[in-house]
Amino acid sequence: MTYAAITGWGACMPPAVLSNDDLSTFLDTSDEWIATRTGMKERRISHVGAIELSTVAAARALACAGLDAADVDLIIYGGVSNDELVPNSASGVQIALGATRAASIDLNTACTSFCYGLTTATAMIRTGVVRNAIVIGVELISRYMDWSNRNVAVLFGDGAAAVVLQASDEEEGVLGSILGCDAEGRQTLRVRGFGCTYANRDVNFGDTIWDFDGQAIFKRAVHAMADASRRVMAERGVGPDDIDLVVPHQANLRIIESVAKYAGVPMEKVMVTVQKYGNMSAATVPVALVEALDEGRVRPGATLLMPAFGGGLTYCSLLVKWGQRVTPIATSDLTLPPATKSALEMVNEIRAQQDPHGRSLAGLMAPAFAESWAHPQPA
Repeated sequence: MTYAAITGWGACMPPAVLSNDDLSTFLDTSDEWIATRTGMKERRISHVGAIELSTVAAARALACAGLDAADVDLIIYGGVSNDELVPNSASGVQIALGATRAASIDLNTACTSFCYGLTTATAMIRTGVVRNAIVIGVELISRYMDWSNRNVAVLFGDGAAAVVLQASDEEEGVLGSILGCDAEGRQTLRVRGFGCTYANRDVNFGDTIWDFDGQAIFKRAVHAMADASRRVMAERGVGPDDIDLVVPHQANLRIIESVAKYAGVPMEKVMVTVQKYGNMSAATVPVALVEALDEGRVRPGATLLMPAFGGGLTYCSLLVKWGQRVTPIATSDLTLPPATKSALEMVNEIRAQQDPHGRSLAGLMAPAFAESWAHPQPA
């Protein structure tokens, strides 16, 4: 039987750090307010495009796997942040890497995009469609954030990471997947300003209004991720004690803690990066995975649980069996150019260009939710 082993991994984090104190210079907030409600202390702001972030992450993953770009059969670009919609972003990564034989797919299920992409690539390898694949999780949310909205502006950051999958006879890689969508709640998380609804309506790309019902999202996220985790463990005959590490979507520290509790896994077995990077949507799970490997938290043969939740409202939980290698075969010299401006300077430039919502966008859809994540309640 053919499996899809994870043989390479790499992340690309922008160097510019936006702290909670930076946010308090233009929002009615504070480090204490943000940290106690979300667990977040800082996040990254990118000075380059999402394709460039993805290319560096993918090049590092390829070097880690010891695989040449010419041998890649498939690239999946997971996220909601595209430099352009046509042509697709995966093709931009393909040409930058020199992966001339690869099929290239953009996949958008919001914050679950990397995990959905990992499941998709695994299925294609296991059925013989491809043998080698790159799966990317990337977001450049700073470019379309509504920086006037404290409820969401404090939560999100930029980043990218990628993994390489290769066909293997060993039973490893993604062994179980639960994918789903709580579509009845899709209106609780909406970014108004994207898509054909807004075309030719006097709306500038990058000017957005976020509908974000924090209370409802919290409850739905905890329930969906915990339930999916219990189900995928049951399907594979695995119990909480068998899980070596949980690598969850980093939406909010309280969500992570609640999911771990209801899945029956102690927090000491959970990889947490939300304090450093905030919510990077599709990039959170792969970035946390790369950091767990760098920190020695993934041992040979480990069993990993990867739950995630995002707009749609999509959810999933993957059960992953790690192989024997936990260190890179080689490293890549590809890096980002230096950032010439601070994160706060870049954000202030974006803010200066944004329309203060005195335009047609405000009347196109239902009004934005007023609720925040201030006092989430457990599911």
